[in-house]
Amino acid sequence: MTETSTTSTTGPLRGVLKDLRAMDGAVYAAVAATPTPTLDTGLRRLSHTADHSKISFALAAGLALVPGRPRRAALAGVGAIAVASAAANLLGKRLVRRQRPDREAARVVTGRHVPMPDSASFPSGHTASAVAFATAVGVVLPPAAVPLQVLAMAVGYSRVHTGVHYPGDVAAGAVLGMASAVVSLAAGASLAAARGTSVTGPAARRA
Repeated sequence: MTETSTTSTTGPLRGVLKDLRAMDGAVYAAVAATPTPTLDTGLRRLSHTADHSKISFALAAGLALVPGRPRRAALAGVGAIAVASAAANLLGKRLVRRQRPDREAARVVTGRHVPMPDSASFPSGHTASAVAFATAVGVVLPPAAVPLQVLAMAVGYSRVHTGVHYPGDVAAGAVLGMASAVVSLAAGASLAAARGTSVTGPAARRA
């Protein structure tokens, strides 16, 4: 491929990426500029409580106390968190190395602030882990799917609201979380098949 053809190919791509970054920054700035005093405290607390997947692990511990499908859901969820966390922190953040938003320049009110992480911004690890857990548990235990997905979306939004992530980081984290759930569920299904059982099949339905 000639230099001219390479430039003609990468030029539009660079333009698209530039536009996406501009949109990402604009949405971040719009969230920062929107006064939401009644939401600020709750979202700040949610974002902080979601550190290290504490909410998901607490829910998994509760599910694990119930034999059968809830316990299998807890195992699938914890496995999904492990995959999502490794993918986000050991691969995504190290490969992309996107800088964190300039929260002061965006004038994010201090009432929203949580500690600004030292790690790279892309993707959102909080979102990846929360979505991974919600997706995996929801597949094994369908009644829990909607509440957990709502919680995961709230966690993801809280990272933008508190100023530590761009919306694009959260969107990427959500996609990574869903993929991580698929990996965890596939691994669980393989183990179950080796034992002659099924995570979501007839044996599980009898539990």
